[in-house]
Amino acid sequence: MLDPEAVRTLLAVVDEGTLDAAARTLHITPSAVSQRIKALEQRTGRVLLVRAKPARLTPSGAVVARYARQLALLEQDAFAGLGLVERPTPIQVAVNADSLSTWFRAVVRELAADDGLVLGVLRDDQDHTAEALRQGLVVAAVTSSPRPVQGCRVRPLGRMRYHAVASRAFARRWSDAPLDELPVVVFDEKDDLQDAFCRSVTGRPASAHRHVLPDGPVFEDAVAAGAGWALLSEHQVRRHRRLTHLHPDRPVDVPLHWQQWKLDSPPLQRVADAVFRAAREELR
Repeated sequence: MLDPEAVRTLLAVVDEGTLDAAARTLHITPSAVSQRIKALEQRTGRVLLVRAKPARLTPSGAVVARYARQLALLEQDAFAGLGLVERPTPIQVAVNADSLSTWFRAVVRELAADDGLVLGVLRDDQDHTAEALRQGLVVAAVTSSPRPVQGCRVRPLGRMRYHAVASRAFARRWSDAPLDELPVVVFDEKDDLQDAFCRSVTGRPASAHRHVLPDGPVFEDAVAAGAGWALLSEHQVRRHRRLTHLHPDRPVDVPLHWQQWKLDSPPLQRVADAVFRAAREELR
């Protein structure tokens, strides 16, 4: 058997990012954290953790991390069933930035009143959130992938519709230039939505003149202020009245899915239920 304390320690290192931070969370010394991880690696005969900043799981470490999260949820359910007071285990989920700044906010508002639940959100691109499931970093994810991660079930949520937009002043200033020559705003290096759209229109990726702004409100404000064009969701477009559509006849629909572990956990199910209620209201 794997030592439960060592398994919890590995999970703490992954969640906190470093051995020192995990030690503070667990109220033990960094040396004790290191010894537990080393003992776990000796027990499994595999390297589980890349000791970098932040610490990263190896493929074998991801297997143990998934087991650790499942163990934590099952333990919480057992304590609840016995009527024992126990601090809730965080339900870690991965959500793409556009969902997090729009329809997923309704999920957070609904769950805020649930005293028996703690929600943790990892933000990533919708094409990459499923990877967080594979690595054992989260127990559920909003993802564009309909293919279930091993050990998970998947259900469709709906579609987010995007439009290529810019400020009216920006559109007038660049009215004679093709789309691939216009300054563009992207969220981060994983955000290829603008490049894919530009290729569909011009056959070429978006301009190298690009602003990289990995923050939802700042990203929207930059487009509204005229820094460049971008694809914004319908929810985001409604927030900014000074935007104009560059190609109103070419909306982009991104299908979203909910993937979660095949684990009968009441807290996880409450999160899933809230997600589906919000998706029914907000997504196409």
